Amino acid sequence: MKIIFLGHSGFYIETKGIHLIFDPFITGNSLAEGVINVEKLRADHILLTHGHGDHVSDVETIAKKNNAHIISNYEIVTWYANKGFRGHGMNLGGKYSFDFGMAKYVQATHSSMLPDGSYGGNPGGFVISNDEVTFYHAGDTALTLDLQLIPRYGYTLDFAILPIGDNFTMGYEDAIIAAEFIECNTIIGCHYNTFPPITIDTEKAVNAFKKAGKKLILPEVGKEVHVSLQ
Repeated sequence: MKIIFLGHSGFYIETKGIHLIFDPFITGNSLAEGVINVEKLRADHILLTHGHGDHVSDVETIAKKNNAHIISNYEIVTWYANKGFRGHGMNLGGKYSFDFGMAKYVQATHSSMLPDGSYGGNPGGFVISNDEVTFYHAGDTALTLDLQLIPRYGYTLDFAILPIGDNFTMGYEDAIIAAEFIECNTIIGCHYNTFPPITIDTEKAVNAFKKAGKKLILPEVGKEVHVSLQ
């Protein structure tokens, strides 16, 4: 398995030999431009938690280059299908078996709008599970009691990707509670420090997680993220 941070909420994850990209936002992201070469990214599937521009800015470039398959809610997949892209639409609570394993589209308390102002459907997150790894990408969710459903579904997470930047999403204080709800001790932080409203004190965030008995990994753009699998 391989994880590379693409900046903001974007991640490249290789599992079972399949190349996944989540929420690519390189173009227009000053922390990622010049570090990540969009043209060289490999993707069999592009998974989108919702339609905001800071999660989809490079979808079309990556999809065209790789003939990648877009996975998201029904409205987003339909929007891209009308542009000639292939994909698989889902909705909240649903799961589907792909070549990389099972993907379940779970509740996210947020909003969703596509770059042209179109309705972006219900925002969500993804739980990905196969015989190599089980992980959760939360998208831009606020803290919600629905997070407690993830372990109730029977998922034991190796790690979770949670937003920690506040203002538009959870802050790190709420993310600690979220980590308790999902029963996961290894958290990769995202959606922080990309622009001023979500700039945080990273040392305070790491220490707060440590005090709560949890590990917060703050990845470096373009670098591999190392986690221990259970």
